This record gives sequence, structure tokens and C-alpha cells, in this order.
Amino acid sequence: MDVYEMYHGCEAGYVEAVGDADLKERGRIASVTFRQDTDKLNKALDDLQLGEIEVLYESVLDLKATPVLQDTIDIKVADERSKLNPIDVTVLVVNDIDTVVVTDWDNSSVKSFYVKNKQTQHSKLSMDGPPLSLTKLTYNRLAVTVPSRNKIVIVEVNPDLVLRSTITTSKQYVGITSLPPSTLAVGSHSAPCVNILDMTGNVLRSISPLHKGNRILQYPDFLSTTMTGNILVSDCGTNCVVCLTPEGDVVFSYSPTGDTALKCPQGITSTVTGDILVTDCSLHRVIHLTESGQFVRNILTEEGGVTCPAGVCVDPYGYMYVCLRTEGPIKVFTCNHSQVYVSDLAYM
Repeated sequence: MDVYEMYHGCEAGYVEAVGDADLKERGRIASVTFRQDTDKLNKALDDLQLGEIEVLYESVLDLKATPVLQDTIDIKVADERSKLNPIDVTVLVVNDIDTVVVTDWDNSSVKSFYVKNKQTQHSKLSMDGPPLSLTKLTYNRLAVTVPSRNKIVIVEVNPDLVLRSTITTSKQYVGITSLPPSTLAVGSHSAPCVNILDMTGNVLRSISPLHKGNRILQYPDFLSTTMTGNILVSDCGTNCVVCLTPEGDVVFSYSPTGDTALKCPQGITSTVTGDILVTDCSLHRVIHLTESGQFVRNILTEEGGVTCPAGVCVDPYGYMYVCLRTEGPIKVFTCNHSQVYVSDLAYM
């Protein structure tokens, strides 16, 4: 565009300078050529600063260490009369602000909590029905299931919450997790299944797996995506944890008996190392499984401070967040010995 403007500017100036008589003899300008001075351009680009790239390295959760309570987040906000019932939780880093987002079933709302200008602040987004599960779509967007309304709500986190859009679905979906590149895996009670949806709510595929001749899904209320793209399902109807491929193949099914048996599995997540954390609401435990679904230990118990745990997540700094349904707060634990650091600051 600059060269185009220059052409017309040169032509107008030339006509004015030489006059119509000279123009007839010498002719109009046929072209204007721009010759790039590469040395000047390179020097200018070397000195040009468009911004900074900040790389945040995730701190690995040390699952061999003993968890230590770091914080308790009270999710009650003004003018709420119903008891608190946090179901699911996740953490986002938005504009360098660590933001905890939780679904509150009894108060039919999604809430965010964060610290800004050294003050603890919150945002509340009311729903037209109780929200259950949530999943990250991007660094600042979430998808939330509202089963009673047959909808999935897309929420933007700024870190205050903004309703962006609503996906109307043909069924009531409870658990939800995002799959790359742009699909959702959702759980349903009737008929029990995990469906793969596009972002308009169309069912791309329905998964109702059998394991040893038995159906292994009944109440798939919590889902999570592993680092390898598989789907973890926590099912409190069949009291098992299932790992599925997006195509519907069973990678493993964890349903032990005896001391390690599950009684009411709820929230589930996987770490950057592939380890799996699942809560048991009835046994008051957070359980550590290997990537292949083998029991390691009860990483948190009632004696360690958890009662009726539901949703669970791990943030980029290696902190573990657990929803406590009967007590109402979110408890934050750490069991990592490494320091969080930010490096690779670069200029563009």
C-alpha cells in the first residue's frame, strides 16, 4: 500500500512540475520501483521489540511425598442461601492471574476466585440449572455441563466469568472433557455411554463398551483426557475407573476388590507424568493410580483432611485442588519439592 500511494504521489507531483506540454513529450510514469535496503532492514528488526515470550514450566507433583495443606478456598459469596456443593474444579492462568473455577451445584452457578491488586476477588455466573462438570477448552475458555437443561455452556475467564455461548444437546450430559483438536467427550446416564461431540453438539460417535461381557458404564459423571489423548472415566455406578481410546477401545478397567475397592469414585485427573488421581466420595480418599491403572496408594484420606471429595485437579505449579462436597471449601495441597520457575524470556 505504501508503494501504491507513492506511485500516485509521484505521478501527481510530476504532472504539476513538468506541465501538460512536457508531459506529452516525456509521457506518464510507467512504474515506481522500491528497492529494499536489506542492511537497514535487518538493523531495524534487530532493534525492534514487539513484546516478550514467557515460558512457564510446569512443576511436577511429587506423588511420593506427603501432601501438605497449603490453602482453603471458601467458595461462599454474598446473598447465597443454599448450602455449598462444589462438584468440579480447575485452575487457569489468565493474564498472569491464577484463577480457580468451580461449579456449585446447589447454588446453580459457576464461580471464579483469584487475587488481583493483592485483594482476593471472585466472580459468579448464574446458570438456569445446576452445573456439574467442566473442562478447559483454551487457556481462558471452559465448557460446563448443565444436565437438567440439556446444554453445555461455553464460559470465558477474564478472570471474571463471561457467558459466551450455549450448545444445546439431545441428551443430558454429566461428565465432560475436551479432546484434540476440537471435540468433546461427554458422559450420559441414559443410556449409559460416552459420546464424542463436535462443538455444535452433534454426536460423532457413541461408546458403550463391554469388559469381560459386562457393561462398564452406568454413571460416567467425571471424565478427563490423558497426555496421550485417551479418555479417563470415573463411574460411581459400576464403581470403576475406565480408560478408553477416542475410538472406544478399552485400555484398562480398574475395579478392584478388598481394601482397594472403590465405593463412590468421583473426580479424576491425570498429571504431566501420566499418573492418575481419582477421588472416592464415600471412602474420603484421593487415590493414586499409575498410567496403566495400577493402584499405588491413598494419597489423601479423611485423616489427611478430606471429607466427601469430588472434583480434583492439579495446577501448573504442582498444587492439588480438591472439592469437598459436605464442607463446601476447596482445599489446596502441595507435595512437590521442586521450585516453580519462569524462564526463556525472549524478545520478538
